[in-house]
Amino acid sequence: MRSLLIVEDDITFGMMLETWLSKKGFQVSSASNIARARKCIEKKKIDIILSDLRLPDGDGISLLKWIGDNGMQIPIIIMTSYADIQSAVQAMKLGANDYIAKPVNPEELLNKINEALSVPTEKKPIVTTGVTSPPRSTVYLEGDSEAAQKLYNYVALVAPTNMSVLINGASGTGKEYVARRIHELSNRKDKPFIPIDCGAIPKELAASEFFGHMKGSFTGALADKTGAFIEANGGTIFLDEIGNLGYEIQIQLLRALQERRIRPIGSNKEVEVDIRLISATNENLEQAIEKGNFREDLYHRINEFTLHIPALKERKEDILLFANLFLEHAKEEFHKDIKGFDDKASSTILEYHWPGNLRQMKNIIKRATLLAQGEYITTNDLDDELTATSTPTVTAPATNNLALHDENTEKEHILEVLKRTGYNKSKAAQLLNIDRKTLYNKIKLYGLDV
Repeated sequence: MRSLLIVEDDITFGMMLETWLSKKGFQVSSASNIARARKCIEKKKIDIILSDLRLPDGDGISLLKWIGDNGMQIPIIIMTSYADIQSAVQAMKLGANDYIAKPVNPEELLNKINEALSVPTEKKPIVTTGVTSPPRSTVYLEGDSEAAQKLYNYVALVAPTNMSVLINGASGTGKEYVARRIHELSNRKDKPFIPIDCGAIPKELAASEFFGHMKGSFTGALADKTGAFIEANGGTIFLDEIGNLGYEIQIQLLRALQERRIRPIGSNKEVEVDIRLISATNENLEQAIEKGNFREDLYHRINEFTLHIPALKERKEDILLFANLFLEHAKEEFHKDIKGFDDKASSTILEYHWPGNLRQMKNIIKRATLLAQGEYITTNDLDDELTATSTPTVTAPATNNLALHDENTEKEHILEVLKRTGYNKSKAAQLLNIDRKTLYNKIKLYGLDV
């Protein structure tokens, strides 16, 4: 078994690499800085090193130089988010076997590791200055911000595994896209991807949606129905807003995940299924567990690896990239010839806080494209909420965290904030510290006539 040393200060990323490479047959050690890496190299035989470029006590190139100065013949691959020619040339001069840019494509990384191990140590290999990233979707982009790169780096690592993934993020941040990317980069990519919005399924029909039913098994079952688990067999099921599932269906879901068998309603036969589960939520499921609304055993089953999607306001570098993408989509839909946004409109888009994230931006850009009369979209075409120079101050009750209230108080609290905002649901959601989708669900839950 070949021994491999990972030198990486991002602990989560390092653990993912260690788990994945261990499954590929390597004996993996880890170090979070150069000092620890040197100690590890001095203590045991290392066949190959995978090192980040930027480390807390130096860089991967200094480690490479130390290895050369000590007469060691250990292949080393440098990883970096700062893939520039100068670093690549320096790494090549010092004897690096390869140079790979983050986000890392795991399968390509494995190829590079195997290539480096197959090259005789006395022969100096030629370094490559980059890596071909997985193809981006034609209808979406991932972004260039540091937060986006970190997210999709994790996506590329977890995708080839069979780990259950829980995606956490506010409404409108693109959770389903992330789930689809995981599926597209997985070994199940040629099998079905079945998305289910758990918030839209009536509780009494959830079991039928998941597992199917036989004709006549209950009132309204006029024909056999194939459930999502059978439909997705061999592929991936994506459960959006999984926190909305009722307690009874949570029990059935847990059993299906544990036993890999399901039984359609009304059938006396169990069916073996092979699915990968990806779930998403905009709620705090740990709080739901404390309240008794979500099963802890199910939480651990669906949460083998967590991905957090940052809000759009946390990705400033990506805001105009997405705005231009949505403009291209709208131009194609409306057959309009618009060159882009004028300077003032671009500044307005960039400075807005986007509480509804990408979903809100897509709708606003689509509307602006429809309204635009000239070659460029102006502030006159944008939504009034973006262009308002000042927002009226709304005084809300002192505590806006809904989790601190019981149901009666929560209902009164929501009504009061809605009244104070003139029933503007976007502003009310902001003051209540929840997203709009959650607010709509609460309004429906309490039967509020607004």
